[in-house]
Amino acid sequence: MRVGFDLRLNAYRQGGIPQYNRQLLGALATLAPDVGFVALQHRKQQQPVVTGANITPVTLLTPPHHRLEPLALPLELLPHGLTVLHCPDVIAPRWRSGPAVVTIHDLAFLLFPEILDANARQYYGQVRATVRHADAIIAVSQHTRADICTLLEVPPERVTVIYEAAAPRFVPVALPPHATRQINQHRLTAGTFALFVSTIEPRKNLTTLLRALRLCLEREPHTSYQLVIAGLPGWNDAAIYQAARDLRLAEHLTWLGGVSQADLHWLYNACRMYANPSLYEGFGLPVLEALACGAAVLAADTSSIPEVAGDAAMLLPATDVEAWAAALARLWHDAALRGQLGQRGVAQAARFSWRRAAHETLAVYRQVART
Repeated sequence: MRVGFDLRLNAYRQGGIPQYNRQLLGALATLAPDVGFVALQHRKQQQPVVTGANITPVTLLTPPHHRLEPLALPLELLPHGLTVLHCPDVIAPRWRSGPAVVTIHDLAFLLFPEILDANARQYYGQVRATVRHADAIIAVSQHTRADICTLLEVPPERVTVIYEAAAPRFVPVALPPHATRQINQHRLTAGTFALFVSTIEPRKNLTTLLRALRLCLEREPHTSYQLVIAGLPGWNDAAIYQAARDLRLAEHLTWLGGVSQADLHWLYNACRMYANPSLYEGFGLPVLEALACGAAVLAADTSSIPEVAGDAAMLLPATDVEAWAAALARLWHDAALRGQLGQRGVAQAARFSWRRAAHETLAVYRQVART
């Protein structure tokens, strides 16, 4: 079997789907040495995304999400004799020589259409055609599967749920007291901050967390609450930065911007707690990464997050500022509770693995290759 794995998005982005691509293909290649994997990379990708004896890198000219992709990509794939094509970026080409598997991570582009520009609308507008002609559909959570069935009118039996996992690097580390680290011109001290990790955009609901922080400060002006925010600017972020200014939080916030995976690992281990108030997640990988590192986690009780967090996190109504303020204050002062949640988190994260994801994905490949 010769499986083509579309990695073109890795040349343009780092988190989300590119991390899924890197972790899943690496696990697949290790699990199935008898299968040949063709790593379909864009020409801007300078180094192989994943290496392995059974991985053959192939350079493609067609950029991801390009308006000519429906025509150009099939032509580029034709010479490579693929048994199966895996498209982890939602959309599969209509014209192809063999079966295609698509992974749908979430349907935020349908639920929040205002986040799309004209090019994104054109690209994601192909999703209904894709789910009709795809040979298999993978969803990364039961919640995403339900969304696919409801919003795209796909029979449930056509959608296979295969969970993601935290990368192997995300494990607990015993940091020395008052450990410090320089990240993007900011010197941080372990144990002195709460952590938020995400692109800065309305769906991630950072404003609720900021308002909760202001409540905590008003109630306990002598408590040194600090929030570290790791994430790149995103769509419609101006209102979020303005909210931080209106709430007079400047001296209590550290905006790191994008961070490396190594720095992210340190942040999860060093934070006093991790907070994720997102309105909607297809899986919620940062929640699982934080749990895997033994962080005490506060998370919204929305979409797939309860499915991923189980009983290892304190789950709160996403927009209830009072509830978030109370939970922040409680965890900030209760070291024993933080420790209990951290232990539960490591156990919960262990239920997810890329090896299991690879085993289940390989079964999907073999099924469509036989049909």
